[in-house]
Formats: sequence, structure tokens, C-alpha cells
Amino acid sequence: MSAKANHCETMSDVRENVDRVDRLLVALMAERLNYIEQAARIKPSRDAVRDEDRIDDVIAKIKAQCRIDGFDEDMAERMWRAMMEDFIAHEFIKWDDLRD
Repeated sequence: MSAKANHCETMSDVRENVDRVDRLLVALMAERLNYIEQAARIKPSRDAVRDEDRIDDVIAKIKAQCRIDGFDEDMAERMWRAMMEDFIAHEFIKWDDLRD
């Protein structure tokens, strides 16, 4: 169990905390999406939307944070790669919409 997690005595406690964390994650994902949409506005060309070097940089930073927080690096990488693919797809749509 992570040192940062609340101690739970019942499944109700566990579920309350999971729901609380999910609400925080949604808020953070919404904030991240806003930055992705700003990137769509700022990037000068459609070719700049997908940036493999940036993807690699994000994964390296996530893995480093996993080592600090004790989170499984392989799981985090799978999750972030899937998330980034969805954000990239959204950014392409926004980039196109802004220039139509």
C-alpha cells in the first residue's frame, strides 16, 4: 500500500477513496486536455501535432516519477501511451477545426 493512501477498514472506505481519486483524476485530465487544445492552436503545422521526441520525454519523466512514488513503471507506460494516443487524436481534430 502506498504511504500516501488513506488507511481503509471497510470496502466502503476503499470505494469512497477510489471515487475521490477518480474525481481528482478527471479534473486533472480536463486540465491536461485544455493544454492539448492550446497546443493545437499554437503548433504551426499539422506535422507538429505528433511529436515522437516529446512522447519519449513524457514517458521518461513518468517513469522517473514512478520510481519516486513506487508505482509500476510498465503499467504507467502502458497507461500514458494509451492516454497520449487519445490526446494526440483529439489534438489533430482541434488543429483541423481551428484552421477550417
